[in-house]
Amino acid sequence: MTVPAASNVDVCPAIAPFFGYMGVAISVIFSNVGAAYGTAKAGVGIMISGISSPELVWRNLIPIIMAGVNGIYGLITAIILIGSMTKPTATTNAYSLYTGFGHFAAGCCCGLTAMGSGMAIGLAGDASVRSCGAFDHESKKQQLVKGPITSGEGGAGGTRKKKQGGGDQLFVAMVLIQVFAGNLGLYGLITSIIISQANYICV
Repeated sequence: MTVPAASNVDVCPAIAPFFGYMGVAISVIFSNVGAAYGTAKAGVGIMISGISSPELVWRNLIPIIMAGVNGIYGLITAIILIGSMTKPTATTNAYSLYTGFGHFAAGCCCGLTAMGSGMAIGLAGDASVRSCGAFDHESKKQQLVKGPITSGEGGAGGTRKKKQGGGDQLFVAMVLIQVFAGNLGLYGLITSIIISQANYICV
């Protein structure tokens, strides 16, 4: 959509690109703040639970991966916004306030939702990996106290299978929590992409 040149000063002032670049900065900064917090929070839990259950470390890296994805969301939004920005010429500024406000809103949508998603992933991931580690540690202690499992106690591997099943249920719950927490950032990314398509050009 275009507007008459007579209204360029009002609709496309020199400060308009400021809001667009603010949207770029917000999308990258806040999404990476959320990713960093989620990575740090879940990473502490993984290292602590890895002391007693080192074999679970690789499986418990899911929160780290999910948190890092939020940073990618911010990068994608920033690239889209920068590609939509129009450079000023010697005579006119084609970048309007309408476009600048839209890009600012798009950056806020992606950055803030990604930050919230990263925090949710970190908090839930920390508790989840600690729970999986604690369950595995208690299972090992009970196996040492009870001794080797015999066939008369429910068949070979009967008790161990039951305990592993409980650990698997905790792991599935952790994955589901991480997926739904990560969806929050995805919603913000989709919304920001839609908003960034609204352009108002001065000619």
